[in-house]
Amino acid sequence: MAAAAAPAGTFANLMAEGKQLCRRGEYDKALGCFDNALKLRAGDKDCLVARSKCYLRLGDTENSLKDAEDSLQNDKTFYKGLYQKAETLYTMGDFEFALVFYHRGYRLRPELQKFRLGIEKSEEAIINCVGSPSSVKLAIKEDLCFVSRQAESKKANQKLQTKLTKDQKRTKKQEPVRNPKTERQLLGELYADKVYLEKLLKDEDLMESSTKQGIKVEDLVLSGISYLDTRSKFWQQQKPIYARVRERKLRQQRWVRDKKRKPAEVDRYLMKSMEDIEMLLAGDSPEESCKKAERVLKTIQEWSDEEVPNKNELIGNLHSCIGNAQLEMGQMEAALQSHKMDLEFARQNDLPDAISRALENIGRVCARIGQFQQAIDNWEEKIPMAKSSLEKTWLFHEIGRCYLELNKAELAENYGQLSLQSADEEGDVEWQLHAIVLVAQAQVKSEDYWSAILNFEKALEKAKLIHNEAAQKAIINALDDVSKSFIEELHERGEETAVYLPKGDDFSEDNTKENSEKSGEGEESERSPEEQRGGGAGSGTGRENTESSGAGSGAGGARSCPAPARSGAS
Repeated sequence: MAAAAAPAGTFANLMAEGKQLCRRGEYDKALGCFDNALKLRAGDKDCLVARSKCYLRLGDTENSLKDAEDSLQNDKTFYKGLYQKAETLYTMGDFEFALVFYHRGYRLRPELQKFRLGIEKSEEAIINCVGSPSSVKLAIKEDLCFVSRQAESKKANQKLQTKLTKDQKRTKKQEPVRNPKTERQLLGELYADKVYLEKLLKDEDLMESSTKQGIKVEDLVLSGISYLDTRSKFWQQQKPIYARVRERKLRQQRWVRDKKRKPAEVDRYLMKSMEDIEMLLAGDSPEESCKKAERVLKTIQEWSDEEVPNKNELIGNLHSCIGNAQLEMGQMEAALQSHKMDLEFARQNDLPDAISRALENIGRVCARIGQFQQAIDNWEEKIPMAKSSLEKTWLFHEIGRCYLELNKAELAENYGQLSLQSADEEGDVEWQLHAIVLVAQAQVKSEDYWSAILNFEKALEKAKLIHNEAAQKAIINALDDVSKSFIEELHERGEETAVYLPKGDDFSEDNTKENSEKSGEGEESERSPEEQRGGGAGSGTGRENTESSGAGSGAGGARSCPAPARSGAS
């Protein structure tokens, strides 16, 4: 019989299962596990503390306190039992006794933060209930006359009490009716539940009914109301309404004080925030960068001009950062609006660098969404603000690309030449490659095939110089297409010419299909590629010297196509 009554499982398994159920919030089931564990090992202090926690979660403070005290019966220095007893006493509203046991635990285990926090919350609850000693001022202006006055006051009170009628006594014994507003503040979201339960009490038929378990509905409703009343009393002790008002005032004062930051703190905050925003954007986290910039923007907008002297400049800069992040996320319209806000702030405050930045970014977004003329307008406005040859190189190139997209080949070629001139001044081979390719593509658009061939050859030299194999392949393919177009044009004119057909990387004289003998000149070509190109350019039509000249010298680029890298039209 005893074996049948013994709980299934070992003590360790029951403890582990009970703790797991506690973590899930299934305290009733956990309580059963701890009960069974204590049957196997009666008086185990760890198990008693665990069961005390369950009782406390279920609102049974009496059993919780009993288990906590039992865990300390044989070992008064058991810190888990001390903490559990303190927590239970605090929940019961015995803040002074709770403070005693928090202090005992703190002396034993000062490294545990939970004891220190318990001391702080107990002291705060006591102060909220009785007030701070510093706020009480006792003034004694005379000798011992107050003793006689105190005795007289006591006698007067006794006389007054004897005159109370029975009705007055009965009224005195009744609980004071709590203000609904106060109760709402104390109960918070639970106030609606209490109102609902009080309405149910008015339904007499419902109150007479019972549940399937035989429990009267009225008893359930009354127990619910009683529980809410108990909790509101506890919360009233823990943090009364006047303490909440005072806390709100202190919070407001703290907020006002925090708003007035020191200049050094403001500078550190702004510098760190801008670095974080840029790092997130560079680290392929545009969404996080955008959120961070929006938070910083909101913070700065709340600060005064005295705290942040360059407030408008920073606001514009943050709009720019938000726009760049939105562009990376593909939110084109939002990015355009953000950069326009940047431009508006820059113009209002006469900030040339910010105006230049905003015009560049607006042009970039417009080019990405196919609004090439708007991109050109913004970039052309930016041209006088460009400060370096490299910046001009990029700017002229992007404008030329947009004109190329609009099929305005002449303008595209002109801007390509300007880009090449700036790249030569800077000595940047890669941008020289991009500019030459742009010029060549514009010449193909305008059907100036021979000039395009010569420029593609120059671009190929640049690509080889910087070892860009992808650009080399793309340029060779472009040369092949342009050469065929050039030959077709010559055939349409009814003229015979040498054929320029590149084969891979070899543009030697052996790869030509025809030579100059068919044109009647009978001259063997022994000249260098440079002499051939020079002769072609020097003649009126350039048709006599179309033999390939070994264009296999050099070039590069950052892309797999001959067009240079560009942020807008590509």
